[in-house]
Amino acid sequence: RDVHGGSGQVLDLAIIEPILTILGPQPIVYDQLGIIQTRTGNRSVNNAPRNTYRTADGKWVAISTSTQSIAERVMHLVGHPEVIDEPWFASGAKRAKHADELDGYVAAWIGDREIDDVIIAFEEAHAAVAPIYDISQIMEDPQFRALGSIVSLDDPDLGTVRMQNVMFRMSDTPGEIRWAGRGLGEDNREVFGNELGMSQKELDELREKGVM
Repeated sequence: RDVHGGSGQVLDLAIIEPILTILGPQPIVYDQLGIIQTRTGNRSVNNAPRNTYRTADGKWVAISTSTQSIAERVMHLVGHPEVIDEPWFASGAKRAKHADELDGYVAAWIGDREIDDVIIAFEEAHAAVAPIYDISQIMEDPQFRALGSIVSLDDPDLGTVRMQNVMFRMSDTPGEIRWAGRGLGEDNREVFGNELGMSQKELDELREKGVM
């Protein structure tokens, strides 16, 4: 835009529109086939195995075999390559109908291993995997730390407090969080005095009456 001399534009985006994209192909599937998708949990009607699985150390990972080749690599990894020869395995939709069986194989393999070993094994197999974080893992994640997504602040009542930083970083005015929350009435003088023009005498009188 800058190179070609274009001007800025107004971005029209309703808050509900990004959520619509989460539905994926459901609008066109409904339009063309009349299918209303029901609840599937973490599974998919288009492929399997695709679910969340618990590791030996009590953590969780998400697995998605979005292509035939990934599904085959996963079954090799978890020690059940024989299912690849089943006629139904060649189709994602047909695999989804055997999700209980496939989930059982994957869950058993993952359940015997800790999360770090699971992640490494799936990455080496070139299969999609991601940890499912609880808040303790988010707080210690190196990527969130590098981004500064969690900041530490000194609070007069709570001591050191860790909390979310501003959501995005602007190049010229990045913004910052300066406190966890102001004390009750801490900014009365600035607001009533500087902004509303009330005198110190008026402020003292209101304070004596318990108004502020």
